[in-house]
Amino acid sequence: MSVANQVIIFGASGDLTARKLIPALASLAQKKKPAGGFSVIGCARRPKTDEQFRAELREAMPAELKEAFDVLAPSLFYLATDVSSAQDVEALKQKLDALPGADGGRLFYLSLKPELFGPTVEKLGAGGMIKFVESTGAGEEKAFRRVLIEKPFGHNLESAIQLNQELHKWLREGQIYRIDHYLGKETVQNLLGLRFHNAIFEPLWNQVHVELVQITVAEDLGMESGRGGYYDSTGALRDMLQNHMLQILAFIAMEPPSSLDAAAVRSQKINLLRSLRAPARDEMAENAVRAQYSAGSVNGKNVPGYREEEGIARDSQTESFIAVRAEIDSWRWAGVPFLLRHGKRLEKKFTEVQVQFRMPPLQLFNKPEGLSDDEFRLKLRSGELCQIRPNVLTLSIQPREAISLSFGVKTPGNTMVMAPTKMSFDYRDKFGAQTAPAYERLLLDALIGDPTLFLHGEEIEASWKFADSIMRSFAEGVPALESYPAGSAGPETANRLFHGCEGGWTRG
Repeated sequence: MSVANQVIIFGASGDLTARKLIPALASLAQKKKPAGGFSVIGCARRPKTDEQFRAELREAMPAELKEAFDVLAPSLFYLATDVSSAQDVEALKQKLDALPGADGGRLFYLSLKPELFGPTVEKLGAGGMIKFVESTGAGEEKAFRRVLIEKPFGHNLESAIQLNQELHKWLREGQIYRIDHYLGKETVQNLLGLRFHNAIFEPLWNQVHVELVQITVAEDLGMESGRGGYYDSTGALRDMLQNHMLQILAFIAMEPPSSLDAAAVRSQKINLLRSLRAPARDEMAENAVRAQYSAGSVNGKNVPGYREEEGIARDSQTESFIAVRAEIDSWRWAGVPFLLRHGKRLEKKFTEVQVQFRMPPLQLFNKPEGLSDDEFRLKLRSGELCQIRPNVLTLSIQPREAISLSFGVKTPGNTMVMAPTKMSFDYRDKFGAQTAPAYERLLLDALIGDPTLFLHGEEIEASWKFADSIMRSFAEGVPALESYPAGSAGPETANRLFHGCEGGWTRG
């Protein structure tokens, strides 16, 4: 494989490198993407040789990727590195200068603890390994210097602003690639195409026609793999809602960009996130729910409650479930609720968006037997009688990547009774092969210099501003922390976030 660039992974002994990064890079190497090729240098504190590093990674590789890994292996190297040591950083510089791709671009991947992001970039900058180079997309100069950073990016607005300032001492914004792997999923990317290519959707994408939007990220896992200690200091709000879910929301609700240029797309996302409003302090109890799972059964297996998990404080007040009813202060969306829900140890794993359209202004169908027209009208107006919303656009992000649209059709017979049906599209059914993993798409974009699916610093700050307003209420005990059995759909009180005849949460 010819080599034009270098990928340097800090934290290369971690689980992310073996499970996600190396498989993605191996697949890219086998496909000869990008065209110039690349070498990979793993950096971690533990001493090991290149051969040991390759053998460990090959052992962890899925069977279907062994052949791809063998293509990458000759361009895979290792150097024991302590990023806090100026001497080790200098040794890394010398090794990179001696390896293939030394004259090309360098992508530094920080798969490290969040508190090391700023100091690592400072060491690289002081050691002359990064420099100010403005990213201009695919036409950027050959010897680029980019830094790719994993989440979490800060733990609140103040820390995010501070981290941005630390990075900007050494890097321009265009050199910083803040990754959110959800943006590498085909269905998330397809939101742009669905909305802005199809004339049947975008004219309806506003408060006149949309009744509500709900976004669910449900997980059946708990605190496996020793995540308890990290999670108990983070919680559902910061772990999932502030980043992944708000990014999905931004694609769903942003205004049309003037082009697909990264700056145009990200500008609209920033504007949208700045207009997102959490419930006010005195509304939080009615418009937010936070809870922890208790002992229960998930997929036929008995599991402990949250506070009984390893690494969790026995008096923990950290939420493993959150649901919020938010709004967007914009001309397009004023008055439309956006309902966000995420939880651990739920009945099944799925990520889904539902755009629920309003009912027609006059309801002519499905009148219950024995009711007069006047009685039917009065019960509908009072909310005593609700009709199922026939038109819902569902975007399934995982485990299936699919889109479906429900609508009503008349049932056979001499009565005017409508029944729901749907049209659906599945990526695997349509295109055969499974779509490329998110990390593969995002690593390729970072190598070719396309920041469209990475987060701008101002997006991060706008997201944290929204999350901070919720966290302040949580810290004051509002709403009160509830519980739900593991293996359930979450606390039943989460249904109160739907008002009147709006319906309820999707079950996936």
